[in-house]
Amino acid sequence: MTSPLAKVLRTAQRMDGTRMAARVLPKEAAVALSYGGTTHAVMMATPDDLEDFALGFSLTEGIVSSPDEIESVSVQDLGAGFDVQIRLKDTANKRFEARRRRLAGPVGCGLCGIESIEEAMREVRSVADNPLSLTGQDVVQSVQHLSEKQTLHRQTGAVHAAGFYIAGQGIVSAREDVGRHNALDKLAGALAKAGIDCASGAVVITSRVSVEMVQKAAAMGSPIVIAVSAPTALAVSTAEQCGQTVVALVRGNEFDIFTHPERIEIGAANVA
Repeated sequence: MTSPLAKVLRTAQRMDGTRMAARVLPKEAAVALSYGGTTHAVMMATPDDLEDFALGFSLTEGIVSSPDEIESVSVQDLGAGFDVQIRLKDTANKRFEARRRRLAGPVGCGLCGIESIEEAMREVRSVADNPLSLTGQDVVQSVQHLSEKQTLHRQTGAVHAAGFYIAGQGIVSAREDVGRHNALDKLAGALAKAGIDCASGAVVITSRVSVEMVQKAAAMGSPIVIAVSAPTALAVSTAEQCGQTVVALVRGNEFDIFTHPERIEIGAANVA
């Protein structure tokens, strides 16, 4: 796999003057995710950990229910982008083909991402029965520890990260990408490959909490999402319905709990 980083020259204006200098930036490439030889989606992504990306995308989008349903993943560098070929086992492939036919029919234009409002607003896996709880200190530490894992961000200042936090262990896995969804999909794939049960910890992200992030974290089985930025209103309502705890706007020792606060052990609070 090629390096996910590139050096470019830029004009740097500083207090002591102007100079030409190199800057390290993350690469952004078209990555086609293809099933059975047919492209299902094309994402602009950082060309790194693409096998994790393929597995995680397949899991969080409901294309497969477990890694065992994938026969093989191969990555081809096409120069202009990357073609990731995912071969599904028979049962999963038949299920996916039926899904493709169902989605392609109403729109009449084949598959080109999310095909309909119904698909975008698909039913979200419930995590309501998961008894996991974290302390307020866990919340603070999860964001601090994820920051320590952000190798690409430290070099470029231009990528998102997603990590998985387990109380007493810290961030056990993390992935980075120019796209926040891609970073989460890569994390999902890495956790699946490592055999880590996503019900045992929290997804921690450096981006805002959109509804897609709630959907994907729930598909992984994680009952808690922790973020440094704010959630959208739809993300909050979706998390409330599926029983997921959303903690956001983590700044130092301060944070906001938007849904299912019973999972976070903190002192009594006044309603502002």
